[in-house]
Amino acid sequence: MASTAIATVVKMMETLPESTQDQVVEHLRDYIAEIQEERRWDKAFQNTQSSLIEAARRAKEEIAEGLAAPMDYSRL
Repeated sequence: MASTAIATVVKMMETLPESTQDQVVEHLRDYIAEIQEERRWDKAFQNTQSSLIEAARRAKEEIAEGLAAPMDYSRL
């Protein structure tokens, strides 16, 4: 069953010439792909957020205890 939003888009598309419909479809494909990619990134970040918070907590603790040393970027 199509949502109201989909039905609205279909009605709008039906008023356009076929060549324009093809252009709109290409734009929609790109736009939807971007949205899906953003959702994947958001989900990946949510899944790692607690680990990042814990790592930051440990780093602050090590700095406070004098156990941390500046990073030597030449060794990366």
